[in-house]
Amino acid sequence: PKMKEDYCLHAALLCLGVLCYSQALTMERLNHSRPSLHGHHEKGKEGQVLHRSKRGWVWNQFFVIEEYTGPDPVLVGRLHSDIDSGDGNIKYILSGEGAGIIFVIDDKSGNIHATKTLDREERAQYTLTAQAVDRNTNRPLEPPSEFIVKVQDINDNPPEFLHENYHANVPERSNVGTSVIQVTASDADDPTYGNSAKLVYSILEGQPYFSVEAQTGIIRTALPNMDREAKEEYHVVIQAKDMGGHMGGLSGTTKVTITLTDVNDNPPKFPQSVYQMSVSEAAVPGEEVGRVKAKDPDIGENGLVAYSIIDGDGVDTFEITTDYETQEGVVKLKKTLDYETKKSYSLKVEAANVHIDPKFISNGPFKDTVTVKIAVEDADEPPVFLKPSYIFEVQENAASGTVVGKVHAKDPDAANSAIRYSIDRHTDLERYFVINAEDGNIKTIKALDREEMAWHNISIFAVEVHKQHQEAKVPIAIKVVDVNDNAPKFAAAYEAFVCENARSNQQFITISADDKDDSANGPRFIFSLPPEIIHNPNFTLRDNRDNTASVLVRREGFSRQKQDLYLLPIVISDGGMPPLSSTNTLTIHVCGCDSSGSLLSCNAEAYVLNAGLSTGALIAILACIVILLVIVVLFVTLKRQKKEPLIVFEEEDVRENIITYDDEGGGEEDTEAFDIATLQNPDGINGFIPRKDIKPEYQYLPRPGLRPTPSSVDVDDFINTRIQEADNDPTAPPYDSIQIYGYEGRGSVAGSLSSLESATTDSDLDYDYLQNWGPRFKKLADLYGSKDTFDDDS
Repeated sequence: PKMKEDYCLHAALLCLGVLCYSQALTMERLNHSRPSLHGHHEKGKEGQVLHRSKRGWVWNQFFVIEEYTGPDPVLVGRLHSDIDSGDGNIKYILSGEGAGIIFVIDDKSGNIHATKTLDREERAQYTLTAQAVDRNTNRPLEPPSEFIVKVQDINDNPPEFLHENYHANVPERSNVGTSVIQVTASDADDPTYGNSAKLVYSILEGQPYFSVEAQTGIIRTALPNMDREAKEEYHVVIQAKDMGGHMGGLSGTTKVTITLTDVNDNPPKFPQSVYQMSVSEAAVPGEEVGRVKAKDPDIGENGLVAYSIIDGDGVDTFEITTDYETQEGVVKLKKTLDYETKKSYSLKVEAANVHIDPKFISNGPFKDTVTVKIAVEDADEPPVFLKPSYIFEVQENAASGTVVGKVHAKDPDAANSAIRYSIDRHTDLERYFVINAEDGNIKTIKALDREEMAWHNISIFAVEVHKQHQEAKVPIAIKVVDVNDNAPKFAAAYEAFVCENARSNQQFITISADDKDDSANGPRFIFSLPPEIIHNPNFTLRDNRDNTASVLVRREGFSRQKQDLYLLPIVISDGGMPPLSSTNTLTIHVCGCDSSGSLLSCNAEAYVLNAGLSTGALIAILACIVILLVIVVLFVTLKRQKKEPLIVFEEEDVRENIITYDDEGGGEEDTEAFDIATLQNPDGINGFIPRKDIKPEYQYLPRPGLRPTPSSVDVDDFINTRIQEADNDPTAPPYDSIQIYGYEGRGSVAGSLSSLESATTDSDLDYDYLQNWGPRFKKLADLYGSKDTFDDDS
């Protein structure tokens, strides 16, 4: 409180001193600026020379202090002319900016006062015009003259910063004095007068980390090696104070948030020296084994770490990749493992920064290493065949039980369980082979035919004896080796034609052969005639030695009348070991040809047709005639037959009578005109109707109580009885099961729907509207019109 009172006292004394100084200066300026009038020479009435004084004052600037809050108006200055003798004849007039409102003048004394408190920051000066006139005549005694009233500044505005909060960044580990940011404040007071706008910057919060330049407001680092990993954000408060920072000055503050940006000043470091991992030997390549992570407190690209395997006995078996999202090293399997071969591996893994800052290279190597030990776990593996596939050979036609080959599989586990073998029967549906379950020997069950199937593809299962779920499968390809067991034959069903006028040694057909055996057992075919006809007088054979042979005519002059068909046996042998041969017959027809050798006819009976029909043709004609006669006889016989009825009636069935009568009756309840006897079948009274088409196995006896008495008039009971008899009668013809009666049933609750006689009955309905429906409904309008209409029509 005492310091506050002292501060107020000093301020009051300062204001008072400034006010007194301003008043003294104003009066001094006013005294120095009082006008002195020098007269001008003028001629009077009496010839006297009058001297008119010139204006002798020079208007200077007046000053008034701002923010004055005293009880009396502030005297700004005094206007006085040399011609003013003090008798009150001169009147002073003030005009211009603020005249009469802010500034008022005493028209007698010329004293100017400010009636309102002025603010230099709102307006720094006012331009006014002063004039001296005669009070009585208002004649100007002096020409108008302008002067300026300046508002004198006091320190009434504190400094203000451009922003309330500032944000800045500076790299960590920056040197002392590194510029961070510049803050700027402004003061509304007059910078040209006194120290009211002279600012000095100081730091209130943020030491000892930062400092600020007093004149410029530049914030700089004040401590070396500031570590972002220790503290990342700082809050600094900067003050700007006017009056040159002296006591009594006004001040303003702002907050500056300074963030340390990261640099790569920390190497990666593994939290432990050894990592233990395990992987099953059944794992497939590419499967993840485990993860390692080196910690780097840096962020962004400064914290990126790359992992690699630099040494160890598992360099070729494992690999490591970098997961940049989690910054972890992922150890993966590169090759398949075998527990029985190697049970553990060791790796030396290195983690290094991707980006290194040369300024901090002296901090040490930005990398770290760790040992990764990987244990291989034993897995229950299926049996393994020694080969991925097998190919065997066996001769065709080999005896049953011939050994084809042998497969072998073993259990890779340490237990080395016994193996049993079996054939996948889906691959051997014909059951050609069998395998010994103990030793894996494959044998034939029946003979194989290469020409039917040259290759057999089967699959063999190997299963552990004590673990049936562990099995392996291997494909077996069995080649059937060819044996020369098929003799060559004609390549086609050859049929040769030779002209009657053929010349000697004329070739008329070329033949070839096929052999189902492999080409190794028949590289070339040999054609020949049988020894017994080698000297055939009609035809001869020539082997072309290219698996073909030509048949030639040996003599000239063939006659179809003597012989029109020749059968020539030909022997074909293959080149197999041992060779096989077959005799094939070539059919040769003798034909008539023209002079150019073109065939005309090969029919031997062509010469006989001119004389008469052949025996075969006559037999065919007779057969057709006999068939026609038989058809005619059957048709006549069928026409003469008379079909007898299936049921013999002793008398005409009354149901065939059509009874027509015009008595409509009185409704559904009226049965007086209905004779129930017409519905009764006299032949079915006893319940039996004889049939001719079948013989009943037993006599049908109707059940007692089902047949109504002839005098009964209950039609419902009668119909139901007839239906039961028809359903239970096995001897009744099929058409007796359908019985139709013109009985409608009991009376309807709705009454009769008949429109008969409706026109003669009295009705409340009015059909006059039908007259308006047009000519199409004229007939209905006439029938159902009003009573008057009917009377008119009659």
